[in-house]
Amino acid sequence: MGIKNSVLHRNKSVLAALMKFRLIINSVKRHYQWVEKQSGIKGAQLWALWELYRTPGLRVSELGKVMAIQQPTASNLVDKLVKSKLIVRRRSTADQREVRLFVTNTGRKLIKQAPKPSRGLLPEALHGLPQNKLEQLNELLKNVLEGMGPIDKKSMKKPLSDVL
Repeated sequence: MGIKNSVLHRNKSVLAALMKFRLIINSVKRHYQWVEKQSGIKGAQLWALWELYRTPGLRVSELGKVMAIQQPTASNLVDKLVKSKLIVRRRSTADQREVRLFVTNTGRKLIKQAPKPSRGLLPEALHGLPQNKLEQLNELLKNVLEGMGPIDKKSMKKPLSDVL
């Protein structure tokens, strides 16, 4: 392959990867819009509700870790879900400082009727990858991020539905 063909092939590969990123972003964005239209709550709220449905009694900090978001962001999600009467806070009988989160009957009804996947398209797709492919993807994405130069690392801990 000559230099010109090599450059054209590389450019074609770069554009193909770029188009896949666009497709991922637009698909996620459309899914979150659909989720909100169908369920009446934002995608991140549905994911939080689903995590609490799946694992009753999580603390706010644990919910934040499960969703890879900062605790203040998790607290805001919890506040909105409590206000909507989809979850309740309960103090531990053993330690009154400890607050656990539980889905209400209304929340259970919503989660059963809500669009799937409840945690979102991208997290669901990533969970479906074999471990070795997930590690390869993480390494490649790390390389892409390094090639982009300075980035806003705070955005890593924001729900994707808030970023789009």
